[in-house]
Amino acid sequence: MIIFFLFSELDIPRPDYNLGVGSDTHSRQTTKMMIGIEDIALKEKPDFILIYGDTNFTIAGALAGAKIHIPVIHIEAGLRSYDREIPGEINRVVSDSISTILFCPTETAVNNLKKEGITNGVYNV
Repeated sequence: MIIFFLFSELDIPRPDYNLGVGSDTHSRQTTKMMIGIEDIALKEKPDFILIYGDTNFTIAGALAGAKIHIPVIHIEAGLRSYDREIPGEINRVVSDSISTILFCPTETAVNNLKKEGITNGVYNV
């Protein structure tokens, strides 16, 4: 209810889709999001899927797009903590490895991708 209040208060249109996933374990939440994103993408046939950051939604969008052959654009690509104990780090690394276009916020992020062998479609923005 609070979310819809924010939309109306800020005069922002409500989203066309709400996956209604809510909280769960990382794997269950990501799986539910992948199913919802795939269903929407197959219906809407977008030119690309745009993902941001390193959340479970980021990896779900990347995996769904890659599996149904829709190009994935990752904003904030190449950021690394090098700590695989952090779920976001796994999301970043995997998302970057399957994205078509990678927008990096820093030259360090570009270099991180280069160290991983990712050089095509990489932009420092």
